Amino acid sequence: MTRLFAGTPFDREPTCEACGRPDAECVCPPPERQWRPASEQTASVRTEKRKKGKLVTAVAGLLPEESDLPALLSDLKTHCGCGGTLKDGQIEVQGDHADRVREFLTGRGYRVR
Repeated sequence: MTRLFAGTPFDREPTCEACGRPDAECVCPPPERQWRPASEQTASVRTEKRKKGKLVTAVAGLLPEESDLPALLSDLKTHCGCGGTLKDGQIEVQGDHADRVREFLTGRGYRVR
């Protein structure tokens, strides 16, 4: 069986741009992620009511591919002294902590509405 691109430049094995080795043999560290600065992001903070009357403070508007949401969630949970989760690219903190979350995010440089 012959390959479709045999003998052409497309027949080459993919190589690392940094060291030139084939991707399977490359030992280079992965590139650092470049996050969008906090001052260029706008977060929307609101309180939502869940079943059985539970309140949740939701932070939306931050794009998961441009922000380190797991680290931000961890810091928010520590700051508020409560639990929380990431759902559908949105941070949810247990309880009514809207004022504390706004204060925390503005202190980090985020624009908050």
